[in-house]
Amino acid sequence: MAIFDRFKKEGDDEMSFIDHLEVLRGTIVRSLSSILITSIIIFIYRDWIMDHIIMGPVNPDFITYKAFCGLSHLLHLGDSLCMPPVKVSLQSTTFGGQFLSAISMAFVGGIIVAFPFIFWQIWSFIKPALKEKELKNTRFMIFWVSFFFFMGAAFGFFVLGPFTFNFLASFQLGTRGAIVTIPTFADYLDNLTNLILGCGIAFELPVIVFLLTKIGFITPKLLTTTRKYAVVVILIIAAFITPSPDWYSQTIVFIPLYTLFEFSIIVSRWAHKKMKAEEDEEWD
Repeated sequence: MAIFDRFKKEGDDEMSFIDHLEVLRGTIVRSLSSILITSIIIFIYRDWIMDHIIMGPVNPDFITYKAFCGLSHLLHLGDSLCMPPVKVSLQSTTFGGQFLSAISMAFVGGIIVAFPFIFWQIWSFIKPALKEKELKNTRFMIFWVSFFFFMGAAFGFFVLGPFTFNFLASFQLGTRGAIVTIPTFADYLDNLTNLILGCGIAFELPVIVFLLTKIGFITPKLLTTTRKYAVVVILIIAAFITPSPDWYSQTIVFIPLYTLFEFSIIVSRWAHKKMKAEEDEEWD
């Protein structure tokens, strides 16, 4: 309720609780409408999206396989970075399985595509409660939140996804080949969704650190002294994000997340230094 007390209408008239609820209702309706519209569009073009996007990480001709193999040859490493192509056959075990998966695919895709608009709606709702100084410190917030989210989503789709599915599809228990892996499409879609959304959220670390530094909750010194604990936490996060237990898939997640942590320390130092400079100007 404290945040509501700082909202004002035009003309500096205090808004009532009902007015706040109306604003919140409008924010929720517009956000859900954006998800619904993008989901409908994705559902209409579901066949093309299925063939060219959803099935990309398990397609032997996927751009990631070619890029890593080309990089391996460029670095004179032979085929060490080339992932052997695997043939994945997906199945649907229920009559309505493919239809429900199509709806799930459209809904998740709608959330991802509409993410900037959704965050803009949330930010527009919170923004009136911020003071002028707080608004000054949060410029370009929508851009940076969206940028890191899509960067993480792209990492999950183009990098982590192919490595994960390649490992899981080629892993064989036993030496006689008695077990054949025939996953359901729903299982594949759930894993792909977890990778994309998980990496998208995890890549928001610099933005979160910036905000926490600005409100004085954390300092660059705190982040530096807790670096060894951060390594353990990042390893645990990497284990949760990657559905495969292989060490190199978790390493692929760990490296960019730890890089983001080190970058977050730089961001925290910059934000802390700027905040101190503004405080010195006020004292002068």
